[in-house]
Amino acid sequence: MQVILLGTGSADGWPNPFCRCDSCEAERSAGRSRRPSAALVDGRILIDAGPTVPHLPAGLDLADVEHILLTHGHPDHLHPALLLSREWTQPARTLHVWGPAGAIDLCRDWVGPDTTVEFHVLAPGQRSTLDTADGPAQVHVLPASHGHGNGDTLADEAVLYLVTAVDGARLFYATDTGPFAPAMCGLPRSPVDVVLLDATFGDTLDHGTGHLDLATLPGVVASLRGHGTVGPETRVVATHLSHHNPPTPQLRSRLASIGVEVLDDVSVIDTAGSAAARPTSTLILGGARSGKSRHAESLLATARDVTYVATGGTRDDDPEWRARVDAHRRRRPASWSTLESTDLVSVLDTASRPILIDCLALWLTAQLDGHDAWQRLDDGEWSEVLDDLQPTIDALGDAVRRCPVDVVLVSNEVGMGVVPATASGRLFQDLLGHTNRVVADACDDVLLVVAGRTVTLERADVTT
Repeated sequence: MQVILLGTGSADGWPNPFCRCDSCEAERSAGRSRRPSAALVDGRILIDAGPTVPHLPAGLDLADVEHILLTHGHPDHLHPALLLSREWTQPARTLHVWGPAGAIDLCRDWVGPDTTVEFHVLAPGQRSTLDTADGPAQVHVLPASHGHGNGDTLADEAVLYLVTAVDGARLFYATDTGPFAPAMCGLPRSPVDVVLLDATFGDTLDHGTGHLDLATLPGVVASLRGHGTVGPETRVVATHLSHHNPPTPQLRSRLASIGVEVLDDVSVIDTAGSAAARPTSTLILGGARSGKSRHAESLLATARDVTYVATGGTRDDDPEWRARVDAHRRRRPASWSTLESTDLVSVLDTASRPILIDCLALWLTAQLDGHDAWQRLDDGEWSEVLDDLQPTIDALGDAVRRCPVDVVLVSNEVGMGVVPATASGRLFQDLLGHTNRVVADACDDVLLVVAGRTVTLERADVTT
């Protein structure tokens, strides 16, 4: 993935053309000027299209752009006359413009009846495929914290973007926004390659707007690291900069301590080679015979060497169970190897090739057996069993987060039926539901399979 920073400045740029504060004068003296923030990804995807985008520095053009992603309709992020400039060239290629409803509405009058522009309204939580001449890219729309509480609908509907490029590298574009919780946004728990992060207000802390400053920025960066979205190799770059910040050399020094870079306009970020090393994790949920195992296997179908981790054992005294196991084995590629184990933490920590774990319900059964849970339940030790299993479940979630290879996990969804009639059934239902939540929180993606059909599950906005 190649990202060109077409602009790294705020609405008024930096220096502000009407200002002679120390910050603006220092930037002028250094011959530095920042345009409103925008980024060009692989020459095909433009993120934000403010007033300076039509007037690019020498040597750059937008002729190959096939998709424009708009974060919102504020004028420093959207100058719809850009579309008129394109109309005048009578291009044959379709241009897709994506964004919140208010931003899209501002664009419609700038194209003619025979336009090759197509508009797409987006909202937080949506995922879309961006077809390009180089192949498919992906975009996940995330909520921004930009609303000011003053009825500004364009700010209220602002979004952030997680873009997965054709080569698999990922960019988190996070301007404009105030403080946010990565989990609430739905950000992945595996490292992305590049983060462009709002740093508008510098040392001005009483701005009362949906932006970050030098007091709130470190906390957001720390939360991204704690969540797993920012890793050791992730490049975090401050953007949407204004004269509220100290001059660039001082700003660079201060942000370096938290691992954030300050780059000039037209800087190029090239992630070549970084995406292949990033593992992903997926949890597949479903009921009995829903097709969840088949779908899990299909996600790793192109991987030659896969370790299939079976958690149910062989059960030589159960012919029906042996028949089930044999059917599963026959449909898996011959190059896959099978490992019978319930020590999933060790398996995940020592893996050197992709893993498919099927399933967590049988893993939990083994943990309950190991803790003599059924006898203890008869003895009235319900809460003690729950307390004893909690560290084991948490350890599994942590192992999924740090797993060095791609991992797909399968589990039963048992919480949609009636409450079991027995105490043992209720204990199992409660613990498997909790296990699924812990593992889902550790995974990049969670899918629900019902009657052979798959649904992507977004993170719920809850904290309990």
